[in-house]
Amino acid sequence: MTLILTPRLVLRRWRETDVAPMTVINSDPEVMRWIGDGSVHDREEQTRSTMAMWEHGWDTEGFGLFAVEVRATGELAGFTGLSVPRYLPEVLPAVEIGWRLGRSFWGRGLATEAARTALDFGLTDRGLERIVSIVQVGNDASERVMHKLGMRVERGTRDPNCGRALRIHAYDVHTPDASATADRSP
Repeated sequence: MTLILTPRLVLRRWRETDVAPMTVINSDPEVMRWIGDGSVHDREEQTRSTMAMWEHGWDTEGFGLFAVEVRATGELAGFTGLSVPRYLPEVLPAVEIGWRLGRSFWGRGLATEAARTALDFGLTDRGLERIVSIVQVGNDASERVMHKLGMRVERGTRDPNCGRALRIHAYDVHTPDASATADRSP
């Protein structure tokens, strides 16, 4: 089982007890505003199925999306981690870093803390040399996290499923100053 501790968080694999709190996160229109077409996922069965897919990624790829738990309270804050962005074939082969936190966890640097840990896991533990992050244009909060991780804008494109404008960011260990530009504050 993969378990990583940060000063404020636990990054771990998924449990059945995560279904209900993740469903609450997925059913918040503000949280889902920048995901796909912006539709909420308000059924536990949808969340359970999605979590099973995330767990399958761990089994097949050797990496995946971590459940993000707040150490002090044990609350599920959301997720962060790595996946293959099959929904956007033009960037493949690629590994994407992503995150989604419940609204009550926004504005505290938790997304950056979690994502930085997931990025380090991918680069160090899994030996990845390049990781992308895909964001809908207008999602400034996520772009700030990408900047803090030292990611650089590569190009724009469109989501083939809903037509929304996207920006592709990348972290490449072969970029001369990629790690030097990463803001290490949460």
